[in-house]
Amino acid sequence: MKKNDIILLASLIVAALAAFGGITLYSHISTREPQAVVFLDGEEQGRYPLAEDATVEIRQKNGSYNILQIDGGKAEISEASCPDKVCVNHRPVDGQGESLICLPNKMVVEIVNGEDRGIDAGTR
Repeated sequence: MKKNDIILLASLIVAALAAFGGITLYSHISTREPQAVVFLDGEEQGRYPLAEDATVEIRQKNGSYNILQIDGGKAEISEASCPDKVCVNHRPVDGQGESLICLPNKMVVEIVNGEDRGIDAGTR
């Protein structure tokens, strides 16, 4: 074997190990437990695992609030100070990329690392 053959072989081995490591890391990240991530006015305020039942009060500086209820692996807004209550009437969410949004209170709850449902839209 020539010197260039050894360099090529070593490069292929390094590339294969890097690909294997990347796939393993991606697999590990994508199988973590699902969480509800709360954003207020675009800034992350907290992460709450869907595996643990909890009631979280999310309060703004101006006194407005939302109550996030996590129960049975699903997240929902059980109470809010907004006038229209669209967020309260939304169905519970638990899938990757699903979200609960309260526009008047500038609050978003997004599910990360949840199960991908493979559908584009849902109706109620």
